[in-house]
Amino acid sequence: MANPKIKITHAGPYIVSGNVPLVEKIITPKGKKYELLDGRDLPQAEEYALCRCGKSKNAPFCDGSHEKHGFIGTETASRAKYEDRAELMEGPEIDLLDDNRCAFARFCHRDNGNVWELTQQSHLGDNRSEAIIAASECLAGRLVAVNKDGNAIEPELEPSIDIIQDPEKRVSAGIFVKGNIPIEGAEGETYEVRNRVALCRCGNSNNKPFCDATHVMTKFIDKK
Repeated sequence: MANPKIKITHAGPYIVSGNVPLVEKIITPKGKKYELLDGRDLPQAEEYALCRCGKSKNAPFCDGSHEKHGFIGTETASRAKYEDRAELMEGPEIDLLDDNRCAFARFCHRDNGNVWELTQQSHLGDNRSEAIIAASECLAGRLVAVNKDGNAIEPELEPSIDIIQDPEKRVSAGIFVKGNIPIEGAEGETYEVRNRVALCRCGNSNNKPFCDATHVMTKFIDKK
């Protein structure tokens, strides 16, 4: 894969280059936890434009609707590094970093409890390993498990993009960006490169370009 990149355009779409694989994934409950199942096949290309305004009739791709609807899309998210934004929760066997950027994907829930409960009780049973899974599957990158040596525990993810659907909540969710793909803002400054982030595609996030779960409150459903 040649230099994958996401470029945010002023008042327009995300331009994805570098032949980044694009798939649709569906948030699916499994017991008290969740998994991502395959959705429909999406066209692949070396470069493509993903809708950022939430109005495209050819979702997830841009169809120019941002111009018709007067989308502004000003980026408001902090550019501070994750470790500077995040708070550290210490547990007996594992620690947890949390920067509170929630996309409401709910992968922080496991059969034995949520990631915060599992961290606090990480000395019991398989809670430590379950806490690591819960943190590592957070689509927004809000959560990162940290071992007692202070090293972050991250899954190995290849550069790819998932378009998320959330039928349990009857909404279309954000854009899950994996594998350390650089994201360049409209003004040319690159955000901190991270293994996992969720980008807004409903057009209404208060933390643009990142998803803040507003799609749930606005009952956003994409138009395919």
